Amino acid sequence: MARRPFGERVKVWDGAVRLVHWGIVVTFGVSWWSISNGRMDIHLPAGYTMMALVLFRILWGFVGSDTARFSRFVRGPAAVLGYARTMLKPRGSGTLIGHNPLGALSVLALLGLLLAQVLLGLFAVDTDGIESGPLAHLVSFDTGRLASWLHGLGFDALRIVAAIHILAVLYYLVVKRNDLIGPMITGIKRLPITTRRPVRMVSPWIAAVLFAVVAGLVWLLVTHPPR
Repeated sequence: MARRPFGERVKVWDGAVRLVHWGIVVTFGVSWWSISNGRMDIHLPAGYTMMALVLFRILWGFVGSDTARFSRFVRGPAAVLGYARTMLKPRGSGTLIGHNPLGALSVLALLGLLLAQVLLGLFAVDTDGIESGPLAHLVSFDTGRLASWLHGLGFDALRIVAAIHILAVLYYLVVKRNDLIGPMITGIKRLPITTRRPVRMVSPWIAAVLFAVVAGLVWLLVTHPPR
């Protein structure tokens, strides 16, 4: 009996990538809600959680599983342009393992903006100087206000990039018949035998230890800031 063209179930995303992805989605939503409702008591912990997630994901991009590593999915301009030409085709690109070249740009943009956002938040100062980031005392009031303004500007930029990201995922689902959401939940993607190749997965225990170290350092930074 002939095999179905996409009958092979292959694990393409490790648990660390998936948990960080959805963790960022949740913390971004909580951060948005909390700042909109003046709940700095929630906004600050959400920001610290986001910082730990982003820093971990950046480190995991160098030491993590194959599909998590920047070296495996970040490509040059020629590859990006070549892939962009296939975007108008109704089908295709479903055989790629991991992020495609355009998706890589989205990952880098989101991680870069999120990192800048949490770092600016550490130094941000509100108008009366009461609700400020844990490192605001290290900079002048004017510098802290500038950080706060850039923090707000970064939030607007993040909403735009996130919206583009969501629209792209929906485009892949509806037009190209390529579900990117399911694999980011289960870690599994169906691939044809002709394109399947082993994906090396790093132990989840290594991810857990690394995240614990990163989270611990973030906790120390915000609870015992330098004077």
